Order: sequence, then C-alpha cells, then structure tokens
Amino acid sequence: MSLDQNPIILITGGSSGIGKSIGTFLTDKGYVVYGTSRNPERYTDFEPFELLQLDVADVKSVNSAVETIKEKHGRLDILINNAGAGIMGPIEEVPEEEIIKNFTTNYFGPINVTKAVLPIMRKQKSGLVINITSIAGYMGLPYRGIYSASKAALEITTEAWRMELKDFNIEMTNIAPGDFATNIAAGRYHAPVLEGSPYEKIYDKTLKLMDEHVDSGSDPQEMAKVVYKIIHTKKPNVGYKVGAFMQKFSIVLKRILPSKVYEKLLMNHYEL
Repeated sequence: MSLDQNPIILITGGSSGIGKSIGTFLTDKGYVVYGTSRNPERYTDFEPFELLQLDVADVKSVNSAVETIKEKHGRLDILINNAGAGIMGPIEEVPEEEIIKNFTTNYFGPINVTKAVLPIMRKQKSGLVINITSIAGYMGLPYRGIYSASKAALEITTEAWRMELKDFNIEMTNIAPGDFATNIAAGRYHAPVLEGSPYEKIYDKTLKLMDEHVDSGSDPQEMAKVVYKIIHTKKPNVGYKVGAFMQKFSIVLKRILPSKVYEKLLMNHYEL
C-alpha cells in the first residue's frame, strides 16, 4: 500500500498477546495505532497505544469505535482483525452455545469489523485488511475441531473477499500463526473433562499437551515483523504462515501426502 503518510491502524483484541505485540511494534515505528478491548477500563495502566471499547460481536460497538477514529483522523488505513478465542473439547461434548460463541468471535466478528471500515477505505481509494487466522485452520485438529473450523472459515472467506475488493484498491490478506507464547490458553474455553466420559483420559492428556505447545511457542514479535513487512508490500500475497518450521511444513505435508497417512501423522503427534 502507499506510505505517503503514516497509516492509521485499528487492531482488534489489542490489549494482550499478539495484538499488543503488533500494536507496540507499529507504534514504535511512528504509526498511529488504536487497539480494542471489550473492557478497556480494566487496563488503566496500558501505555503502548490507545485502547477503544469494541466487542466484535456487537455491531453498535464496532460502528462506534470506527466512527471515533473517522471523526478524529478522517481516514482509516489498516484493519488488523486479531481478536479471537480458543476453544477445546470433544466435538460431541462441546455445548452448542459455546460453538456459536466461538464462531461469533472468530468468524462473524472479523466480518462485522471489516464491513464497518470498508466504506471509509473505499472513499479514500486505499486500504489494507489483515485477518489473523491460524495454521490450525488448514487441518482438522483433534479436540480443536471447532477452532480449526472457525479459522478455516475466515481463511476461505478472505480468499473470496480480496477478489471482490480489487476494484477499490483495497488489499486483504491472511496471516496464519502457529503456536505463540501468549495467554490464549488461559482465556480459551475448554469443555470440562467429564468423569466417566468415553473421551476422559485421552482428552485430559491432549489438553495438557496443547497447553505445553502454547507455553513453548514462538515470540509474538515475529508476527509484528510480518505485519510490518506486509504494510510495506504493494501487493500482499493471499496469505502468510508464521511459526515453527514443522508447523508450517505440516501444511505442505497435507497437500502431498495421502489423507490417511497425514491423519496418522497427526494422531501420532497428539499421541492418540
């Protein structure tokens, strides 16, 4: 995108984790960054950049935050749809309301925010939308099936939407991160390990294994550097993968291996 002036950037879910790392990195580069939180009053000591109240599931809240930026700057150059929620559990045992809640945050939420900013970007004849998806969205992971599905839905929607936006000089791309050392494990929903459940032992084991993966994950600064690179790319790719080599290579393996062989590799990895 054109960098004649420092972009005005909106990052959903900017109060912690990857969103905070991206926002802090871009603020240090001199960009005007707004992060969001459903409850910004909880972050009274938050200093890196300004936090606006925004709940991606509440269209009125979304429109209010976008209007605040529009009134202050008259433009909005970059949207980073970062707000997301983790979810784990045997699909059979995850309550329907939790499945809907997860898709509301991970899929419908980014759509809500993107719809709110597109009229501004179309009017200024430029803009960039970056959707943070997940490497998990490229494969159905055991006990993370709902999460994989929500991120896959956003990934595919981005592929379609970016083509619809070409005539308006608006770019859209995905960044699919692997495991990063953030607090997502503490904030995600996980179905309880039910005593007597047919999934009890193996799910409990998988839950502990997934927490270890996040705790030993990559530095979120890697994501910030990729975002910065994309901002300085005239025509961004359809998507980018960021994370450990084997996590990125797993996507390649899925393309080239017979499906049952790949399934066996996943099951071995998760000790199923």
